[in-house]
Amino acid sequence: MQVNTDAKPYDTINVTPMLDLAYVLLVVFILMTTASVQGLTISVPKPSNQPAKEQHELIVLQVMQGGALMANGAPVTLAELEPRLQAAKARDAQMSVAIKGEAGAQYGGVIAVVDLCNRLGVNMAFITARFGT
Repeated sequence: MQVNTDAKPYDTINVTPMLDLAYVLLVVFILMTTASVQGLTISVPKPSNQPAKEQHELIVLQVMQGGALMANGAPVTLAELEPRLQAAKARDAQMSVAIKGEAGAQYGGVIAVVDLCNRLGVNMAFITARFGT
């Protein structure tokens, strides 16, 4: 029986544990940086038990499935909407726009309306529940 008595030192470093640690740190870094990035800043109003005393104009904009826009139930184009919103803001500086995207509506149509409202400085809100019949 022959016994191996070679006690040679290892001349290579096992880098697998270091790579595992590097990948874990990379994943943690990616998760933490993407969690801190936000797309739109939305301020949510605080609930109140007191009824509102002021009445301001409200325009309900619906972005339909085919990309068409409806303003208070009447069809309108994005080009026609801008002067209409400017006129409403001139009448009432505190007017608001409620935006509702239909279930099959393209995301770009909703963002175009949001961009228009931001550019004009109009207060806006999103409708997230069904209304009307």
